Amino acid sequence: MKLLVTGGAGFIGSAVVRQAIADGHEVVNLDCLTYAANLPNVASVEDSPNYAFEQVNICDRPELDRVFAEHQPDIVMHLAAESHVDRSIDGPADFIETNIVGTYTLLEAARSYWAGTRDFRFHHISTDEVFGTLGDTGLFTETTPYDPNSPYSASKASSDHLVRAWGETYGLPVVLSNCSNNYGPFHFPEKLIPVVILNALAGKKIPVYGEGKNVRDWLFVTDHARALLLVAQEGKLGESYNIGGNAEAQNIEIVRKICALMDARNPDNAPHADLIEYVTDRPGHDFRYAIDASKIRAELGWEPSVTLDEGLEATVDWYLENRPWWQSIQQRGHIQERLGLKQAGQ
Repeated sequence: MKLLVTGGAGFIGSAVVRQAIADGHEVVNLDCLTYAANLPNVASVEDSPNYAFEQVNICDRPELDRVFAEHQPDIVMHLAAESHVDRSIDGPADFIETNIVGTYTLLEAARSYWAGTRDFRFHHISTDEVFGTLGDTGLFTETTPYDPNSPYSASKASSDHLVRAWGETYGLPVVLSNCSNNYGPFHFPEKLIPVVILNALAGKKIPVYGEGKNVRDWLFVTDHARALLLVAQEGKLGESYNIGGNAEAQNIEIVRKICALMDARNPDNAPHADLIEYVTDRPGHDFRYAIDASKIRAELGWEPSVTLDEGLEATVDWYLENRPWWQSIQQRGHIQERLGLKQAGQ
């Protein structure tokens, strides 16, 4: 298959690109290279004859039309998105532009290219955050009502609705997926797990929102990439699939697990748990996300293969072994401190 992957220089997108090339697919990586994109994420495949890169913004319709005409993809895997909740609280405009207007523009370009005359699929990749928040019990299913609570999740919910509408109204062959929190190698260093690793390594305070009791279902990024490629090729058109890691944990549990791993690997700063600092919670911080992934398991035979402890150990080791990767990002100055309190006047 020839895949057009939007956002293929980002964290999840680059994992999809690397896995797709390993699986023998042709890949066109379309990315406009915003702050969170990083071409070294795909350096391992850039010399492959099956790989091509296009620096294009998904809001640029003429360029999208050109890419479709030149590369003739069989499947679009749409991952390009603004995705950092704290940034969305401080500056929602970029999220509206990329996640809503960009998705609309890509859908229209795809519809024009497809025109009902070719074998084609449009796979839209989204998040479990569109479903809002859970209490102590319960799981998100594919039929859970949407109830987004942040500008980020609201913009992703909007994009999901657009994709469904283009499927229903115009017959565009679409499939959707919603995932839980990803982690693993190449994760941009302002997200929780890289922040903990790098702050621990530097002997800096490790910020934890509130009491750290917010719960997430953690999904190792290579497991997610495998699932996404499966959904893109074999998922039922018009359907959505929830993808989760079956690995719920409180944020403070994640932080303490990483601190313990760092104690063993960097004993000079041990115990790293002493660096934990509880900070004022961000506005609208969802309490718990948890995915019911039984549909993708039953229909497509996918389930996660990496446990939380295995994934955290692999992630910590990757960051320690790949310092030039994250140091170059730090030197670019794009990593932001937590932003989610600015709108609360703090």
